Amino acid sequence: MTTPQILLDESVEDVRAECWFAEPHGFMPMPLNSFLAGPGSSDAEAMREAVAPLLDGAPSELVRQRFVAQLALGQRMLGALCGFGTVYCSVGLHRDDIDPGGAHLLSLFTISWRDTNVAPRGVTAARAATSAKGHTHITFEELPCGPAVLSENTLRYAAESELPQLPLLQIHAHLPHPDCKRLAVLTVSTTAVARREEYRALLRGIVDTVRFEDPLGAAS
Repeated sequence: MTTPQILLDESVEDVRAECWFAEPHGFMPMPLNSFLAGPGSSDAEAMREAVAPLLDGAPSELVRQRFVAQLALGQRMLGALCGFGTVYCSVGLHRDDIDPGGAHLLSLFTISWRDTNVAPRGVTAARAATSAKGHTHITFEELPCGPAVLSENTLRYAAESELPQLPLLQIHAHLPHPDCKRLAVLTVSTTAVARREEYRALLRGIVDTVRFEDPLGAAS
């Protein structure tokens, strides 16, 4: 068995960073700034240039219209996520190793910040999970980044929401920041409910890498 290769993203040296983590293979970060940029901005222009070849290569006007509609829906979804404090989002696409003949598995990984009342970090984590409606499999753990609570829930969107009507599994990790004033919520969402155990392990693997202090600075 070969040792997994670790690639450092340039964001690890971002002086504005407040949370460091590692993602497993198969996730692609979504450029929130570009997707949600205002008209006329440099990010909006970069988004237009990136999408132009896809539109130009569409086989028909109907396909182009469908692509634009799907892109607009994606922008609305990302905008809703950012409205809840989401600062990072990536899409995961993985082969189903349990059922090789099945379809690829799609998931969404997000990180959100939530302000909290000042309290010990363990208390903050427990409150965040136990006060959330419908959460199950709630576990308290001590991780390298400090105390954490993991939990999960399953959602169904209303028929009028325009979103897929499949059950949506969400697995959460609530990680209080050392300043005791906020916490990071890491969430993996997927409609592959039958792979609950595997996605629990995936999120736990990410959470084990989380640090609230620059890991490169600590190593120097």
